[in-house]
Amino acid sequence: MFKWVKTARALKECGVLGMNDRNYSVIAKYNKRSLYTLVDDKVKTKRLANSIHINTPKMIGIIEYQYQVKNILDIVKGYETFVIKPAHGSGGKGVLVIKKYDGEKFYSASGDVLSYKDVYQHISNTLSGLFSLGGKYDVALIEEAVNFSDVFKNFSYHGVPDVRVIVYKGFPAMVMMRLATKESGGRANLHQGAVGVGLDVQTGKTLNAVMHNKPVLVHPDTGANLMDLKVPFWREHLIIGALAYDMTGLGYLGADIVLDKNRGPMMLEINARPGLAIQIANGRGLRHRLEEIDKKFPTGLSAEERVDFVLNNGK
Repeated sequence: MFKWVKTARALKECGVLGMNDRNYSVIAKYNKRSLYTLVDDKVKTKRLANSIHINTPKMIGIIEYQYQVKNILDIVKGYETFVIKPAHGSGGKGVLVIKKYDGEKFYSASGDVLSYKDVYQHISNTLSGLFSLGGKYDVALIEEAVNFSDVFKNFSYHGVPDVRVIVYKGFPAMVMMRLATKESGGRANLHQGAVGVGLDVQTGKTLNAVMHNKPVLVHPDTGANLMDLKVPFWREHLIIGALAYDMTGLGYLGADIVLDKNRGPMMLEINARPGLAIQIANGRGLRHRLEEIDKKFPTGLSAEERVDFVLNNGK
């Protein structure tokens, strides 16, 4: 018992933000529950983002009812690649990335070969709420797949790497990049085996990297040196995160951003309850950073001004 108390005290002294503290001192205080619907529904989030010109993957279509599932080939006609995702999903559950297809066979980003029946069943499962928050009836969102930048081709296995920006009161507070692995099935989810790379909030360069909460120096599948990673268009990434605050009014959020080869940084989704593994990826606690923003950062700035303040005034 005494050992546990010492450990808890040491974590607190290091500024580690725990789950209870996050829930009651941050989320409950700065995120009104009435605003959750803006980010828990990916269709609503995308439309809201488009209304203020935040770059997002193009929405190809929506399947709301079971009788519409048979129209999937008509919906994606003319698109070489596409993504199927539940509008109310979380943690990457139910996201299916199709890299190519011929009407009978569908080739996923993880290397699986699926039949038309498999894809049909996946969409039906999505509508039934198999992947949604609370298991409620859902909608299948079909969107254009990201043509991710070659700059990351050695840092991710099949899947699209994404940048997670924790935004507090409109300021980028802590950032990491999530890199897909063979173990994670081409998905950038840390709990499924992806690599988390903590990034310097001012430069977009690697600070630290972990897999399964343990330090790593190279990508397990590609052998790329993770310490060499640097995200281009860094200011643009951070501005998307800052705009997510303006768009939603959420005082604490996680913005997931990808870098498309042709369209630049694009927002994938926003999370009103982002996890705390970003602290492990960065090798530092989040609480001290939030306290710094509370005490020292100015108010009344635009999204661009808030980002520039972060870039010019230390970590």
